[in-house]
Amino acid sequence: MRVAVLYSGGKDSNYALYWALKRGFEVKYLVSMVSEREDSYMYHVPNIHLTELQARAVGIPLVKGFTSGEKEKEVEDMKAVLEGLRIDGVVVGALASEYQKKRVDRVAEELGIESFAPAWHRDPIEYMRELIGIFDIVMVGVSAYGLDERWLGRRIDEKALDELIKLHERYKVHVAGEGGEFETFVRDAPFFKARIVFDEVEKKWSECNYSGVLEVKRAHLEPKAQH
Repeated sequence: MRVAVLYSGGKDSNYALYWALKRGFEVKYLVSMVSEREDSYMYHVPNIHLTELQARAVGIPLVKGFTSGEKEKEVEDMKAVLEGLRIDGVVVGALASEYQKKRVDRVAEELGIESFAPAWHRDPIEYMRELIGIFDIVMVGVSAYGLDERWLGRRIDEKALDELIKLHERYKVHVAGEGGEFETFVRDAPFFKARIVFDEVEKKWSECNYSGVLEVKRAHLEPKAQH
C-alpha cells in the first residue's frame, strides 16, 4: 500500500511514520502543511521548516502544502495536496483530537483512500513511554500552567515523563500534550540515517500568556555511526 504520512516533525507524526514503515507500507511522501497562523486548529507550527532536514534524514520526499490557517479552509488545503499524490492511504498521528481525526477521515473518504491513525485513543502514559524508548524527543513549545520556560529545549525522558504525570495530577496537563499544552520535535529515530543537531536556538517566552517556543535558527544533519 502506497501512503503519505502527515508530517509535522513532532513525536506523533514520527510515530505515524514509524508505524507505517513497520507495517510494511510503501511511504511515498511526507506531507507537511505550513500554516500562516500560529494558532492553527489542524497543524503543528513550531519549527515546521525543519521537516525538510528530517525528510533528508529519513530519505523520503517531502511535499509541502501552504495554508492561511483559516478554520475549515485549512482542511480543504490539505485535501488539495493529497489529491495530487498517487497514494492509497494517509497516516496521521492523531491521539485524542476528534477535530483532527474526523477531518482527515472525511478527506480520505472523499478522495477514495484509506485513513490510518495508529496512536488513536492509546493510553497517554504507555504511549509516551514507548516513544521515549524509540525517539530523541525535545520540547519546542509550551502553553500550559506548570510548564515554564525551563521546559523549552528539554529532552523528554523518563524523568520528564514522571514530571508530566505529576503536572497532569495537579493541573490536568495532558501527559502527551494532546490539548496543545506542548509541542515536540524529534531529533533522531531508528529510521533516520542521520541525527539532527541544533546549532543555534532562541527561547521566546511570554510571561503574560505563560507560553513560549524554542525557535531553531540553524541545525544540521550529523551522520550516525554505522553498526
